[in-house]
Amino acid sequence: MAPPLGVQLWTLRDALAADRDGTLARVAALGFTAVEPFAPTDDPEGFRRVADGLGLTVPGTHAVQLVQDGDPAAVFDAVATLGSGLAIVPAGIPQDDFTHLDGIRRAADTLNGLADKAASHDLTLGYHNHWWEIEPVIDGRHALEILADHLDPRVVLEVDTYWAAVGGADVPRLLRGLGSRVHALHVKDGPAVKDEPNVAVGSGAIAVPEILAAAPDAWRVVEFDACATDVFDGLRDSRAYLAGLGEAA
Repeated sequence: MAPPLGVQLWTLRDALAADRDGTLARVAALGFTAVEPFAPTDDPEGFRRVADGLGLTVPGTHAVQLVQDGDPAAVFDAVATLGSGLAIVPAGIPQDDFTHLDGIRRAADTLNGLADKAASHDLTLGYHNHWWEIEPVIDGRHALEILADHLDPRVVLEVDTYWAAVGGADVPRLLRGLGSRVHALHVKDGPAVKDEPNVAVGSGAIAVPEILAAAPDAWRVVEFDACATDVFDGLRDSRAYLAGLGEAA
């Protein structure tokens, strides 16, 4: 049986702001069975109640607040309230830190410290990349690969496969090299050009089947940073394509 196919809710940030409960209902109606929130401290009890009622699970959530708040305990508590076991840092570490070894080590120290705090809440800490952890190449390796060398084994990665491609990586090779560290994937498509909108998965320039095959056990999460079509149509078409690959029930 295919694992629950998720939607990163940043995709629907405008719709959520206007009507959270109705938007979640539309996600469920499209056949998705999981979501990945991005603002866990925004009414986690209410969110969980609605998601449970719709049959939507929350395997992981983004939580940039973890590197913005002095005391992340409330953020971890909110993640747990959502029913998630995975708190993912999606940004918030200075981009320049990924251009040199000292900065990468500093980023790793930040994440490793958060991993200790996550463990005290029975949670796993994750990190999600953009292009700026991929574009810098040091001694023939992408900054993300070097970061992984310095991370506590408890810290997992959610690899944004689109940003990895935009940053210049051979994404299947990258995923194979990172191996079991990769816990989740952002699955998205488009022209692989910065500042251009995404398109439905399977209709752009990204080699989606090869990428998915390189991380067969990772949770799949569909995302649009911006969508070239109606975003709900894009989600519908993405799910249909992934179902055709056996990635959705």
